[in-house]
Amino acid sequence: MKINAGEIRVGMLLEYKSDLWQVLKTQHVKPGKGGAFAQVEMKSLEKNTKLNERFRSSETVEKASLEETKFNYLYEDENNYFFMEPKTFEQVEIKKEIVGEQGKLLTENLEVTVSFYNENPISIELPNQVKCKIETTDVALKGQTVSSSYKPATLDNGLSIQVPPFIDSGDEVIVDTRTLEYIKKI
Repeated sequence: MKINAGEIRVGMLLEYKSDLWQVLKTQHVKPGKGGAFAQVEMKSLEKNTKLNERFRSSETVEKASLEETKFNYLYEDENNYFFMEPKTFEQVEIKKEIVGEQGKLLTENLEVTVSFYNENPISIELPNQVKCKIETTDVALKGQTVSSSYKPATLDNGLSIQVPPFIDSGDEVIVDTRTLEYIKKI
């Protein structure tokens, strides 16, 4: 699908120079002399290289058409995570490099959205919030101001987050998957 250069946003996938690029940064510049343009920083999904490119506002670029499907997380091995499509029971494996740090938040039967490009999985999207259990955390000190003091905590999946002082080891909390921040206690 062709889009105008002014419509490029962070996170979009573009087909450019016979490769698939993810937009990391974009800045729209309107100089005093000459036409407006978009300065775009992109990362190649296949070669893992970066590219800075200028697109005039009158230019069009090809937005990659992705197919998104809901899958349930099953299990992992040394190199891959395995997911199952709930309606057809079709299984797909996705390399750990594609999933990245989000893989630590996967729990059995968690529903995720997998994006496919030319029938190859290229990214997964977790729900915005997941339930985690606090494995260890420091004891809250008396006299600390409650409003701004947070303490470090380790989740049962190994991730470290900051939690309010009233959270203890063994508590279940809701964590934002996009920012890895504490939301609330269950």
